[in-house]
Amino acid sequence: MTSPLLSGKAALVTGGARRIGRAIALTLAHAGADVAITWRTSGQDATETVREIAALGPSAMDVECDVRSEASVRKAVADVINGFGRLDLLVNSAAIFSTASLGSLSFEEWNTVFDTNTRGPFLMAREALPHLKAVEGRIINIGSLGGFKAWTTHGHYSSSKAALHTLTQAMAKAFAPQVTVNCVAPGWIDLGEEGEATAQRFAGRTPMQRNGTAEDVAQAVLFFATGPRFITGQILAVDGGLGLA
Repeated sequence: MTSPLLSGKAALVTGGARRIGRAIALTLAHAGADVAITWRTSGQDATETVREIAALGPSAMDVECDVRSEASVRKAVADVINGFGRLDLLVNSAAIFSTASLGSLSFEEWNTVFDTNTRGPFLMAREALPHLKAVEGRIINIGSLGGFKAWTTHGHYSSSKAALHTLTQAMAKAFAPQVTVNCVAPGWIDLGEEGEATAQRFAGRTPMQRNGTAEDVAQAVLFFATGPRFITGQILAVDGGLGLA
C-alpha cells in the first residue's frame, strides 16, 4: 500500500536495480512516486525491481544507462521524460566501491571510480536540471562515510565521494532557489556480501551496536525528498555513529 507523500511526482534513481538503489526506488514508490531506474549490467534485476514497483501501484520503468557517458545520460533522461512527462526527483545512487592500495593503483582504476561516482552524478544532474527547475524539484546524491574519512585501502573511492560531497554543495548554491540538492552519506551498510565476521566487527565499532541497512539509507533519502525545501546543501551521515569513532 502506498502513501500520498509523493503522489503525482516522478523520480529517477540511478543504479536502482539492486542493493541500496533498489531499496530507495521501492521506498519512493511506497510514498506514491512513479519511479524510473537506470541499470548498466543488471538488466534482469531491473526487470524484477520494476515489477515490484508496479505491484505497489505507481508507474515504473527501467532505462539502460551508463552514467559515465554523456550521450547515454542524455538519452536516459529523455526516455524518462517521454515516459512520465515530468521529473521531480533525481537520486544519484549508481556507484562503484573498489579496494586497492594507493601505491599500486592504476590510472584505469582511478578513472573508473571517479567517472562513475563523481562524473556520473554531475552529468545526470546537468541533464535533468531544466526539468527539475520547471517543477521545483530535488536532487539527492548518495555519498559515503568514506567521503569524510581517509580510508587507506579505498583512497580512490574516498576521494570520489569527498568530491561528490563538495559537488553537492556547489550544486545547492548553483541550482537554488528552484532545485534543492542534498546528500545521504551511508556508513557500513550490511548487504550480506562481506561475511559474518566483518559484519560483527563493524557492528562492534558502531555506537548503535548494529550495522546499517539499505532501508536506513532509503528512509534518509525519503526525508530529503519530502522534507522542508529550506534544507539544501546538507550531507547527512547515516552511519549509526560509526563516523564518531
